[in-house]
Amino acid sequence: MNPPKRLRNDDNEAETPPGGRQEEERAVDVSIVMPMYNASCWLDECLQAVLYQDFTGTMELSVFDDASTDDSRKVVEGWRERLEARGISVVISGHDSAQPRGVGYAKNKAISQSCGQYLCFQDADDVMLPERVRLQYEACLLHPNSLIGCKVQRLPEGSTERYTRWINTISQDQLITQVYTSHGPTVVMPTWFCSRSWSLKVGLFDEGGKGVPEDLLFFYQSFRQGGGVARVDQCLLVYRYHEKGATHSVKEETIWKLRVDFLQERVLSQWESFTIWNAGKQGRKLYRCLSPNNQEKVKAFCDVDENKIQKGFYTYEESKVRSTTADTKNNGVIVIQCKQGPQARRSLLSFIRRH
Repeated sequence: MNPPKRLRNDDNEAETPPGGRQEEERAVDVSIVMPMYNASCWLDECLQAVLYQDFTGTMELSVFDDASTDDSRKVVEGWRERLEARGISVVISGHDSAQPRGVGYAKNKAISQSCGQYLCFQDADDVMLPERVRLQYEACLLHPNSLIGCKVQRLPEGSTERYTRWINTISQDQLITQVYTSHGPTVVMPTWFCSRSWSLKVGLFDEGGKGVPEDLLFFYQSFRQGGGVARVDQCLLVYRYHEKGATHSVKEETIWKLRVDFLQERVLSQWESFTIWNAGKQGRKLYRCLSPNNQEKVKAFCDVDENKIQKGFYTYEESKVRSTTADTKNNGVIVIQCKQGPQARRSLLSFIRRH
């Protein structure tokens, strides 16, 4: 029996409550939430993968078209009959303004027009493996207040090799501990799955548009609300890399500022003093970006580089006091690490064990 059609194709967006349409009709188990902008060339592969999901519960596909200028909407409509024959209801809406309003806006709209008890986020240029909804749904039942991710296969193969390796090999503990050091969420946004109730508690995605890392802001807000993060340790998504991806509009300095602000809010505000591991460029940059109150908490820079140790002090132009550059005899207990890579981690761990 085919599900009832949900026709929301008009360009004048109907207002829907933030929690979705539960009051209008019975909720389904999982809504696949898909914002869309000029994705026509990828949609057939994407939607075929939705069709082939082995999840036995009820599903819907909720698509919001953010002013596409290609035939993306037509392509999705072409899949409606096949999806609904499979028992997957389809709701599509969008707008035809001169400019797109951004990923955050489109995600919020796709969520608000959906009615699933759980949300599976899907980028229109990616491809989910058949087990994705089923396995992440099962994980979310165990972790209802968490963002659930998964491992990925990068396409084209070999693109962003280091980043992909990090996504797939970071440990479950590091999903938490690296929240303050990673360049984005420790489970990447295209793999997210969560309960609707948790999404509502966290709130809306930022709608600032191009250049705003709405995923990282939502991720931080989830932690502020006491949420967790977990990953299904199986590859469930083909994660496509291309130059048109929205992530390319986000500047590195924007991410840096958000990371430092979150570190100060959640960690440094609880400490009376600390040492910065790295007397080089990155460590000094961190010091300069700290609030005056947190700058005063820095007791020393710690490094193994003899040249940096010999300098003895780092003088920040706007500071009234100098921070010492210490060798491994420094007896500081709390350390902020500003170097990355295996050698830096080994050096830091060796330092901690000796002190």
